[in-house]
Formats: sequence, structure tokens, C-alpha cells
Amino acid sequence: MKFLRGILNITPLEKGCVLTLGNFDGIHLGHQKIVETVKMKSTELGAPSAVLFFEPQPREYFAHEKSPARLTTLHEKYRFMSSLGIDYLYCLRFSNLLSDLGAEEFIERILIGKFNVRHLVIGDDFRFGRGRGGSYETLLQYGRDTGRFTVQKSPSFTIDGLRVSSTLIRKALAEDRLDQARAMLGRYYSISGKVVHGQQIGRTIGFPTANISLNRIVTPVSGVYAVTADFEDRQLLGVANIGTRPTLAGQEPRLEVFFFNFHDNLYGRRMTVQIRGKIREEQKFSSLDQLKQQIEQDKLAAQEILAKQALGRDLHSCP
Repeated sequence: MKFLRGILNITPLEKGCVLTLGNFDGIHLGHQKIVETVKMKSTELGAPSAVLFFEPQPREYFAHEKSPARLTTLHEKYRFMSSLGIDYLYCLRFSNLLSDLGAEEFIERILIGKFNVRHLVIGDDFRFGRGRGGSYETLLQYGRDTGRFTVQKSPSFTIDGLRVSSTLIRKALAEDRLDQARAMLGRYYSISGKVVHGQQIGRTIGFPTANISLNRIVTPVSGVYAVTADFEDRQLLGVANIGTRPTLAGQEPRLEVFFFNFHDNLYGRRMTVQIRGKIREEQKFSSLDQLKQQIEQDKLAAQEILAKQALGRDLHSCP
């Protein structure tokens, strides 16, 4: 997969492309279905498959700190998209210049001028252009009038009658319905980032932690969780706190993970932590001794959650 970022780095492909565009926050099963459709049409037309998304996401650009929690960072989108087997991934900076383009201007200057699009695949709720004035009907009519491209709408992807969406996943995560979020994502919800130096207070109470800064305007989860992470050729098990660490007078949201039976140096490494089960809400303790006692209890709770999940997998895999 080739990744291009910034409008100046994009040149029209000679054979055109089969393109889908949107936020793709979470890259859930509905998004994955759209990408599969793009790949099938790409093979049919003999043109490259391409995905376009925006940074910041439009709602983040307009709402700033009031924007909804983000499910996936730019790096996470790149990682997930690269696993789906598309040819090109494009990221455009969302700005006044882009948001001021009318629907027809966006089609002519971006979709045709920059991408030489031959076929578009869009979600059923896709809107674009100034004031969200463009829709599927806009694209369909323009394509018919000019003959420049064709367009198709991907139907909603549903599970148990519910339309899978980033909004519904955020709600499920906020309400600790992790299994429902997992079903819609097609995987455990995860957070990735680089391990940074912390205050190292955990070491003084026997629980050294890997500290991962959260590069999100708002995080969709908070509290204490049973977690796993892949490290080299093994899976690490642990307990994590996601929040501001009120006992330590923290302010910046952070993910802190204590991995069981693990002592390697992780500083500077990028890690992906899977959120496997909620233990409790974040709380403030009056002393480090109280915090230590609670972490001991959290460790036991996390081990129980992870053991039950492992047992469930083993039972399902039995012939």
C-alpha cells in the first residue's frame, strides 16, 4: 500500500482509480465491507483501489474539544488500512480551503482533478462539500451528466438489526459494553502509541508501568481494564488505567499498563493495547499504600477476566 499525505503530493493516476472517502473512524466492519467493494470493483475495472480520509476529522475541525471521542488515530488508520490490501491510502488536511468548496467544486477539483476517479463507493450517510450540501444523488447526477465516473452506495452493515457505525461503537465503549463494540469492530477495541517516560512512581510500589500518551482530543474509554498487547513473538497480559491518574495529580489523559511477569525495557517502542474487560472506574486514593492495595486487587480481577476469555476460546476451538 502506498500512503500519500497532503494535496500537493497527489497526482492523478493514469488509469484513474476506484475510490471511497470518509472519516473511517474505527475502521469497523461496515468500513471494511466498503473497502472490500472497492477492491472488487478495482479488479473489475483494472484500476487501482484507493481510500481517502481527512485529518483532522471534519467534526474535530469545527467542534474542537467538543468533538466526539476518536476511535482511531492517524497511525492506527494507516495500520488497519494497510492490512486490508488496498493500493493507495490518501490523507488530506481538512481546512477552511477544503471546507469552503461547494459540492461541484469538490467533485471537479478533488475527485476528478486530483484523483481522476473512475468509480466511487460511498457509505449510505456520506455528505460532502460546503454545508454538507453534496450527497450520493449529487455524485450520481454529475457522473451521469459528464460520463466521468460511476458511483455506487454501499448499504448499511447491520448486526442484530443495528446499523454498525462509529457513533454506536463510541456509545458502547462509553457504557462499558465492550463485547458489543468488539462485534461491530470485528476485533477488540485497542489503543496504540509510543511508550514514554512517566513519573516512575509505579516502580516504587512494585508495579512498574508502560506509559502511553493518548494523542486523542477525547478518549472513548476511561477507567481500569484487563488488557493484552503483542510484543515481539508473545502476548503480554496486564492491567491498565486510562485517565488522568487523580491520585498522582495528573492532568493529561494517559494509558498506563502494568504487564504481568514482564521486565523488558519498552521506552520508545510503539505498542498496541487491546482493551479486554472493564474492572472499575478511575478513582482517587488518599495514599500510595491504598493505591498499591487496589492495584493488587485489580491485578487479580484482570487475571480472572483474561483466564475466562482464554478458556472460552479453548472451548470454542474444541472439535
